[in-house]
Amino acid sequence: MSDSEDMTEFASIVERIERGEVPIKNIERELICPICKELFTHPLILPCQHSVCHKCVRELLMLNHEDSFDAGSECSLPGSPRSRVPSPSMERLDRLVRSGSISSPGWRRGSVTPRVTTISCPGCQHDIDLGERGISMLFRNFTLESIVERYRQAARAAVAIMCNICKPPQQQEATKSCMDCKASYCNECFKLHHPWGTPKAQHEYVGPTTNFRPKVLMCPEHEMEKVNMYCEVCRRPVCHLCKLGGSHANHKVTSMSSAYKILKEKLAKSIHYLISKEDQVRTQITELEVLINQTEENGQLAERRANEHFERLFETLQERKSEMLRSIEQSRSRRLNQLKGQVEEYQGMLENSGLVGYAQEVLKETDQSCFVQTAKQLHVRIQKATESLRTFHPAATPCFDEFVLETSKEETLLKEMCFGGVPDPPLIDLSHSRVYNEASICWRLSDDHLPTDHHVVEYRRLSGPGHSPSQEDGEDSGVWRATDRVYGPSAVVCDLEPDSLYSFRVRSCRNSMFSPYSPEVTFHSPPAPAFGFLFSDKCGFSTERLILNKRRDTVESVAGMGFLLAAERVQTGSYIGLDYIIGDTGISQGRHYWAFKVEPYSYMVKVGVASDSKLLEWFHNPRDTSSPRYDHDSGHDSGSEDTCYELSQPFTLLTLGMGKLFIPKTSSSSSVSTANASSGDPSNRMLPMPQRLGVCLDYDACRVYFYDADTMRCLYERQVDCSGTMYPAFGLMGSGKVQLEEFITAKRLTF
Repeated sequence: MSDSEDMTEFASIVERIERGEVPIKNIERELICPICKELFTHPLILPCQHSVCHKCVRELLMLNHEDSFDAGSECSLPGSPRSRVPSPSMERLDRLVRSGSISSPGWRRGSVTPRVTTISCPGCQHDIDLGERGISMLFRNFTLESIVERYRQAARAAVAIMCNICKPPQQQEATKSCMDCKASYCNECFKLHHPWGTPKAQHEYVGPTTNFRPKVLMCPEHEMEKVNMYCEVCRRPVCHLCKLGGSHANHKVTSMSSAYKILKEKLAKSIHYLISKEDQVRTQITELEVLINQTEENGQLAERRANEHFERLFETLQERKSEMLRSIEQSRSRRLNQLKGQVEEYQGMLENSGLVGYAQEVLKETDQSCFVQTAKQLHVRIQKATESLRTFHPAATPCFDEFVLETSKEETLLKEMCFGGVPDPPLIDLSHSRVYNEASICWRLSDDHLPTDHHVVEYRRLSGPGHSPSQEDGEDSGVWRATDRVYGPSAVVCDLEPDSLYSFRVRSCRNSMFSPYSPEVTFHSPPAPAFGFLFSDKCGFSTERLILNKRRDTVESVAGMGFLLAAERVQTGSYIGLDYIIGDTGISQGRHYWAFKVEPYSYMVKVGVASDSKLLEWFHNPRDTSSPRYDHDSGHDSGSEDTCYELSQPFTLLTLGMGKLFIPKTSSSSSVSTANASSGDPSNRMLPMPQRLGVCLDYDACRVYFYDADTMRCLYERQVDCSGTMYPAFGLMGSGKVQLEEFITAKRLTF
């Protein structure tokens, strides 16, 4: 759409709005008071630009000061709300408040200290201080009143507005409403009360309405003044007295006509934008309706699944309960039978009963052969009974301790059972995650997350040396690989390939339910295994100007006394050399990588590698701090460093400082990432200082590389003479700070 067509459509929308051709329907949601949930009645505009019914604001103030309004002494005051007429008209109420006949809630006449009148806006929840004048400081939203009235009329199209003069049953339908008299009239009554040639004939009349608004908006702070300006700070109309010496004296104001034009144009443009996006809005509504249906269906599905889970739990508990009760019943029956049998046995030992009675009858036998035949077995039984009597033991114990259940653990598990559904996905923390030949992946959960059981980290190789997407063997095929369960906020992934791009993701698990995966993040592994070392405090370390922390992973340069004394001796200028510090471990073979951080405020820092022979020269050659002599490693922009780059030196240092990284001039044996690095303009050889810098030394190939450790972009590389043992080297001048990364100082990685 061209600009002319766009402006034509824009003007058409404005005209439609002004003529009232925009239909008043489907807008009831915008006309509902957020407190009473009904159509607005005499709405007031709060300082936060939200509207609330007049009666609702008063009720809020009364609730905030309920104790004061309930006091008996106050109920008798003329200013008490309890002494007012229950439902006065809005106009009479405003006149009473302004004249002082009644006082607005929030300010009590005769009170030495004004009460604080603060309410909470129901729309934005911000605290609104109405000040001493309370409600009288608020504007009525006449525009909203008019819209509400039009909406009421549209909603009750069949209900007519009746004449206020005619009396039933001859009351006629109103045809006009007088905005000055604030009454509605039929034709006859209007002619009768507005005769020609009288002042009333000049009154303004409109179609039938019940919404009578004043012709001119008056200032609530200066009742006799019309509002004619708009305060851009408070976003409300003001009068000229407010600007001259009132509360808006120092505020930026504009004319009412200008504010009207600007705000109307902004509103119309916003409406035009929304109308132009109607198809998009309808599409999004359709998507939301689909989500509503899916939410309903998924909620019902989750409810069914929850019922199934609990039913299975109930069934399992019921089975265990039945089995246990059955075991208890069997044990009880067995013990009772044993004890009852023992009772019967002991009852037989009593005289004239049981075994004793039977033995007594046997003794009466006179036939010897018959007696011997029976007495032998009977005697054995008598002996057993006698022995049982001497060593009495109940046949069964009445204790059922073996059936006592210890369910405290299970009860705790049930009480801690979470019903939050699927846990929220974690978020990988890029600022704390690091990747070398091992990856330390850290993540965080949302602040209001429920406890999780464990986490799973997954990773895959996206690219690197020898990687082919068509391969089908494990990692190189791009298939996700998972770590073991992790019970903390971080995990270490081992055995990563060098110079490869990896993708990582994490998900959480709670009650066997997994969260969605976190957004994938990619890291590029270094071109070589990590080299572990600490700063050395032995070889050439300057205790006057370098401060080394206890862990020996951070070194800081400060202005020392020697520098101040040198500045005192030299009148035209002062010079100070670099203070070097090296790693405590050297390299004599292989490829190695290390990373560190240089603070942005550092004045000048040189980083790189140096051989043991060169270090001896640096540390044992005395330097005159008051003479700017030639020293190609001094940091001066003398061009000496650039001249030697054509040769293979036993050291290579890159300069950083003041938030910049300085690329040396290119040579046949070096390459850089900046296209104009070989030009004579120094600004073309400056890059923003990376947050983390990496150095890779290939000892066997006699080459050193400098990387942006976050993106693994090679910033600079060159040939280096590796004839001896090479050490990580750092030089500091002025204020500066270098901090090794934890992976480097921990010496936990293999190389």
